[in-house]
Amino acid sequence: MSEMEYWKPHKLASPHDGQIALKMNDKVLSTAEIHGVPIGTEGKVLLANGFNWLRYRVLFENGMEVGDCDHRNIEATGRTAKRIAKAEAKANR
Repeated sequence: MSEMEYWKPHKLASPHDGQIALKMNDKVLSTAEIHGVPIGTEGKVLLANGFNWLRYRVLFENGMEVGDCDHRNIEATGRTAKRIAKAEAKANR
């Protein structure tokens, strides 16, 4: 099996106020019940998509794969949350 090709995000794809900037393989936590995924379920970002509306396809630990997840129903966790907090602190200087 060949390796999956990864694409760099487009330079215009940047988060607006309230959106979260996630990358592929980032760890997330569900904050709302979505398509059979209970609140608090951990998952991994499989696909980061969008220019104006950043949305993500996430594979959750319970085996469910859900698309069109955004800041309204997922949040960053672990190292991902630390990276985002650090970037926000740097931007607010």
